[in-house]
Amino acid sequence: MKRARFTEEQIIAVLREHEAEAKTADLARKHGISEATIYDWKAKFGGMDVSEAKRLRALEEENTKLKTLLAEQMLDAAALRERLLKKC
Repeated sequence: MKRARFTEEQIIAVLREHEAEAKTADLARKHGISEATIYDWKAKFGGMDVSEAKRLRALEEENTKLKTLLAEQMLDAAALRERLLKKC
């Protein structure tokens, strides 16, 4: 997975600049990102504090791990069912 270039603090700072009526094109050029990235960040992190953004990222990582564990368990259960049916 691609590592993020910007921390939550940096993202929130860019969004605060944007809220302070800075032009999107100027912000994008200044920080070396696309305008679409600013809008994506605004949709995801808009109105959040840094602590809330960090909590969101931690929850997303935990959710990813749990989904992986669930998928592995489902594969194991399916394999066991197949074995049981072949024995009978």
